[in-house]
Amino acid sequence: MDYLVFRLYGAMASWGEAAVGGDRPTATYPSRSAIIGLLAAALGIKREDNVRMGQLISCVRLAVKQTSAGVLNRDFHTAQVPSFNKKVVHNTRKDELSGEGHKLNTILSKRDYRCDGLWTVAIRLTEQAEFDLVQLSTALQKPKFTLYLGRKSCPLSAPVSARQIFCESLQQALDTEFPPLLSEGKDPFWLRLPKQVTYYWQGNKDDIHGGHVETHQVWDQPTDRLRWQFTSREEHRVTKELVHHVSK
Repeated sequence: MDYLVFRLYGAMASWGEAAVGGDRPTATYPSRSAIIGLLAAALGIKREDNVRMGQLISCVRLAVKQTSAGVLNRDFHTAQVPSFNKKVVHNTRKDELSGEGHKLNTILSKRDYRCDGLWTVAIRLTEQAEFDLVQLSTALQKPKFTLYLGRKSCPLSAPVSARQIFCESLQQALDTEFPPLLSEGKDPFWLRLPKQVTYYWQGNKDDIHGGHVETHQVWDQPTDRLRWQFTSREEHRVTKELVHHVSK
């Protein structure tokens, strides 16, 4: 089967989860919505383009290999918000802060990040795909918009090195080797890579064999990018011992 594989590495990443109040937690690995957003940015698709965004969402099936979740880092900062008024609708952050007669309150906000995380992404196309792997690969190599890892404050620290490959299995695709990030054969030491890796994928539970496969419901299937609305989907997960390879 044909796959598009690429890697994600950054000094900081933030894979948003359900946010309550001032807390903005992060998952340990990129969500489906985050990868869809990254592909959309590469292709130059804007949030308000519901047609092309819907085509992209429906055409890709994703899998992620987490080589390292990185180190959790929490940022505390203050933010200003007006007093709640259900009769007033704010279209932008500027409107929210500049409205006359608004009393601004200061709240403490927390933002979580993953530092030095490393992930591999594999993409398969569905039967109703409106895009092809060549388009996606070319876009990732020469993106229309800046790519980032969940938030605009989290740029990539290394090329995604996207490539189209033919593999017999999903795990083989996810185990694709990439050029070293730091120095030949020393990435495991300098990046403090753990001795285990975790695979996350959608679709057939038997696509990856070995180990105890768990299945969960995750809420990261985007339905409306403008309103930040998501629905649930089924995702499989398994953790295995890591075998480090020296990239050539």
